[in-house]
Amino acid sequence: MKDRRHILFHIHHCRGIGLKGTKRILESLQELHSIFDLSPSTLQQITLSTAVNSELFYRDLHSFNSDRYKKLYSEHDIDWITIMDEDYPALLRNVYDPPFLLFLKGNRNLLHGRKKLAIIGSRNATSYTEKILHDMIPQLVKKEVVIVSGLAQGADTVAHNETIQSGGQTIGVLGGGFNHIYPKRNEELAHHMMKHQLLLSEYPPYIKPEKWQFPFRNRIISGLTDAVLVTEARKKSGTFITADYALNEGREVLCIPGSIHEPLAEGTNSLIQEGARMVLSIEDIFSELGV
Repeated sequence: MKDRRHILFHIHHCRGIGLKGTKRILESLQELHSIFDLSPSTLQQITLSTAVNSELFYRDLHSFNSDRYKKLYSEHDIDWITIMDEDYPALLRNVYDPPFLLFLKGNRNLLHGRKKLAIIGSRNATSYTEKILHDMIPQLVKKEVVIVSGLAQGADTVAHNETIQSGGQTIGVLGGGFNHIYPKRNEELAHHMMKHQLLLSEYPPYIKPEKWQFPFRNRIISGLTDAVLVTEARKKSGTFITADYALNEGREVLCIPGSIHEPLAEGTNSLIQEGARMVLSIEDIFSELGV
């Protein structure tokens, strides 16, 4: 009989119920293996899904070959970790809607033991972001701070590259599976990080990224870290979503101030006005992280 974590691995690959449905199953079934004995109608009652989705889940539940996929992942150096495991990241465990399973490729030790700073900003980041991160990241690397970002174009890419060039360590959180890196221009960076840093995703490798998945993955970026640094952002941008997640998760949001005439400073200046910590020097980040 498979243990709970292996059954969770199996459930995670089944379509139809999503994160909330999985959560209801875990809360409802004391003996998780009993899920294989339930009818589609009972599954629908537990997961509160539609009849169509519960039928889809039921079919996947009884047809998915989890042993085959575990072997396949192992052959491609893809690791996985569940919320039931002792080494699941403690900070992430306590966020709202934590991922029940994460796929990992690279150095999983980066998840533990060191202070982590999320760096986020505009996909259209200017030379202002580039200069700020070029100056600050080498100093953060000297303090052994792990830099976390989302591998998107713009500020994310600058953050990962500056960390790598400074000899530091960085984690990339994807909005889809490992087989579908987005944007494509970052495939080389992603493959480097798979070998020398760490990439992770809550989605199986074969899942293509959908638009809604990117803002949803932002809870992981902030959830893994001790604080979040915002370089540049427009108001009501995707960066704001991550900042909101961070505030809701009890993380400190740090912002680089900018000109009142610069559209990409509207978001950061607004966050500062609303209570985010203004960063005027690297010492402001050091003091927040306690390094």
